[in-house]
Amino acid sequence: MANTQGPQGHHDPAGSTQMFRAFVDEGPQAAASPQASSGPRIGLIVGVIAAVVIVAAVAWLALK
Repeated sequence: MANTQGPQGHHDPAGSTQMFRAFVDEGPQAAASPQASSGPRIGLIVGVIAAVVIVAAVAWLALK
């Protein structure tokens, strides 16, 4: 990142143009990552369903 020249040759002291380009270039890689994060999401859904079943069973036993 030693080169801090913008596309028109203007000096970019913060390197923000390069950081922006790196952020934009990571777009397709970030779009592929939800497959990796589906594991915790599935666990959360299963946990919520289990909690609802337990609450329903307790309510059924209490009203029986």
